[in-house]
Amino acid sequence: MMRYLKLVNFEINRFSKIYISLLLITLVSQFAGVIIVTKSLLNNAREIISREKLSEATYITQYGGGIDFTHIANTLWFLGPIALSAVALIFYIFLIWYRDWFGKNTFIYRLLMLPTSRLSIYLSKATAIFLMVLGLIAFQIIILPMENALFNSYVPESLLNEMSTYGITKFIPILSLIIPSSFTQFLLSYGIGLMIMSILFTAIMFERSFRIKGIILGLVYVGISAAVFLAPVFVMESGNFYFYPNEILGLQLALGIILTGLSIWLGSWLLKNRVTV
Repeated sequence: MMRYLKLVNFEINRFSKIYISLLLITLVSQFAGVIIVTKSLLNNAREIISREKLSEATYITQYGGGIDFTHIANTLWFLGPIALSAVALIFYIFLIWYRDWFGKNTFIYRLLMLPTSRLSIYLSKATAIFLMVLGLIAFQIIILPMENALFNSYVPESLLNEMSTYGITKFIPILSLIIPSSFTQFLLSYGIGLMIMSILFTAIMFERSFRIKGIILGLVYVGISAAVFLAPVFVMESGNFYFYPNEILGLQLALGIILTGLSIWLGSWLLKNRVTV
């Protein structure tokens, strides 16, 4: 267990500089967006009020309500760092393996010769990525109320359509996806993410085991996994069968657990028996 935890800590430390950079980019960009976009919105509102000689109440009536945080959350200032972090972590799913093979010292040789189970190596890399995802989400949850408070302090009360942090996460699609409103939704969203990561890890193991043929095998495995997971939806849309939403959810949950377990087992088996040093 201690060796596994040391491997997890090692993998996190290897990505720490980039990870901290992502956190800082998110912090600076989103807070800058709150200030810049809010000032722009207020300037536009005041210009319209002045030009058309409207009262603030009339402006709100004619132009669809007050100013709320959705005006901030739908901008590149806010969404850009989230997208950048997502792309970086998806890229790292591949980098976390291939860096060991193609680095200066082909570190994978030393890693695979460690006196520990190769399953621990596989799981440590998956755990490191999953913890980093949760860390980014936790960071967003921490700074979002601060950004909302800053926004509320900038906008005059007469023009403000105040929203709670919960309301923001509910009405902004990308936030409702990464910050689920219930524990069940959290398990579903991040369970699917864990399944996708395990499938990609296994595809990488196919490529590392069989090289050119492995690329084809990996792509086939990804395709079959996607088809199996989405099978209940395809069957229902064919019109031959009808499932209630809870039944679809239950079937996909069961298939997701099976695919995740199968991918972890197959990936670790390939790493142990087919990937050589």
